[in-house]
Amino acid sequence: MTTVIQTDKLTKSYGRHRGIIDVDLEVAEGEAFGFLGPNGAGKTTMIRTLLDHIRPTGGTATIFGIGTTVDPVAIHRRTGYLPGEFVLYDKLTGGQTIDYFANLRGGVDRAYQANLIERLDVDPSRRFREYSKGNKQKIGLVIALQHRPDLLLLDEPTSGLDPLIQQEFYGVIRDAKAEGRTVFLSSHILSEVEKTCDRVAIIREGRLTRVDRTDSLRDLAHHQVELVFTNGAPVEAFASLPGVSDVVAEDHILRMRVAGSIMPVVRAAAAYDLADFVSREPSLEETFLAEYGKTAVEAVAR
Repeated sequence: MTTVIQTDKLTKSYGRHRGIIDVDLEVAEGEAFGFLGPNGAGKTTMIRTLLDHIRPTGGTATIFGIGTTVDPVAIHRRTGYLPGEFVLYDKLTGGQTIDYFANLRGGVDRAYQANLIERLDVDPSRRFREYSKGNKQKIGLVIALQHRPDLLLLDEPTSGLDPLIQQEFYGVIRDAKAEGRTVFLSSHILSEVEKTCDRVAIIREGRLTRVDRTDSLRDLAHHQVELVFTNGAPVEAFASLPGVSDVVAEDHILRMRVAGSIMPVVRAAAAYDLADFVSREPSLEETFLAEYGKTAVEAVAR
């Protein structure tokens, strides 16, 4: 399988301010890759370094086998980019802005462009300064996508989009993947990578803490378990079980967090009269929070 993005101890330091530190990453052709972290974790720094908008302090990065500091123009020709802050010419309409970038690129399929404008519900007649944050974001997405690039670098692409347009955007990304294109998508919203991405990297304070398949991250999360007893809640029978924490008793209800296998709790509960047993499947958001709650930072690459 062809590697599209590869970094080796990629580092960008801003002096006392954090950037990215020793990032080792590979993204394969046709893969949708999620790059997750809170504001300030290093997501935008990573993308800007890959595009050679800023130069790395250490390490290397290649895209399409080309060093990012060697020939960035060749990389940009095959890349679509949506920055985190999208600001353009106030006096141009949305349609003029889209056409301006299409003409700069050349070879844009106008039918595909029109399809994107329709799917993302863009009003091309208004001036750019009149658009809301969400409508500006839609213009930016059309510009990034319209030339069908081999690689999409999208910095928090759903920011400001309403839920219906978010769903349409997920469909656009799935279509891009189906065509064999590669997507690198930064976000702090885990539900969107759950819908679109094959693998996920979590970045914390400039360092990767985990790289794994999206579905594998679910196994790390805590289950939220609620037991309803007919005759009181026996806290002591559950508090010492392996993986159980944060046990709270309220009347006949016992709530707890369970890490790993839930079977010890099931076996213990079988010894009592239960009115109800609720185990909520861990969400990807909870996986993310559990990962950031760790004091030790462990880089895992798979």
